[in-house]
Amino acid sequence: MELTSENANGAVIVKAVGRVDGANARDFHEGLESSIGADGKSMVLDFAGLSYISSAGLRVVLLVAKSLQQRNAKLAVCSLTESIREVFEISGFDKIVPVYANSSEAVSGLEI
Repeated sequence: MELTSENANGAVIVKAVGRVDGANARDFHEGLESSIGADGKSMVLDFAGLSYISSAGLRVVLLVAKSLQQRNAKLAVCSLTESIREVFEISGFDKIVPVYANSSEAVSGLEI
């Protein structure tokens, strides 16, 4: 799993590539938390390059959403592949975290 981040209109966009599972969930969490930084920007997770996410990865998404909420910031996800979208829908995460087609829609949807 590889993470890259960029700033866009007051939010940080984090692109995840590869797989997120129990073996690397801790690294995923640490990478996302460090991307938030001290200023507590809202975050968009771009999952276009993500091929798999386990329940451990979903747990990290939930933890980051709660962490951002405590900082008065928001989390959104975008660019879900069909398999990742299915996981989000089955688990109900699409009701917890807003899902957008792409990162520009997600940044706009965060109302920053």
